[in-house]
Amino acid sequence: MKKVYYLSTCDTCKRIFNEVNLPEEVEKQDIKTDAITASQLEEMHSLSGSYESLFSKRAQLYRQRDLKNKDLQENDFKDLILEHYTFLKRPVFILGGEIFIGNSKKTVQAVKEQLHG
Repeated sequence: MKKVYYLSTCDTCKRIFNEVNLPEEVEKQDIKTDAITASQLEEMHSLSGSYESLFSKRAQLYRQRDLKNKDLQENDFKDLILEHYTFLKRPVFILGGEIFIGNSKKTVQAVKEQLHG
């Protein structure tokens, strides 16, 4: 399976798609218009090993709700991601049974290598 979870309004996601030269066969899911399901999140969790690794601490709601001062557990991260799309760290690529989360240079380079050898 080749899939990416992203936000169509996110300039960083657009830049990364251009940078990795995203092939047509990669299924794209805009998480704002097509919310991630619990089973999709479970799949991401099984590949990443934790909900926290999928959680964006840069989300505006994270600051607005003062979540950094709360003792969040794995289930809290899961519930927050399912509650609002901005809590998912973006983009999330699932390529051939591997998961690539976020927009660090290292992650983007790994996605390029996975897509284009």
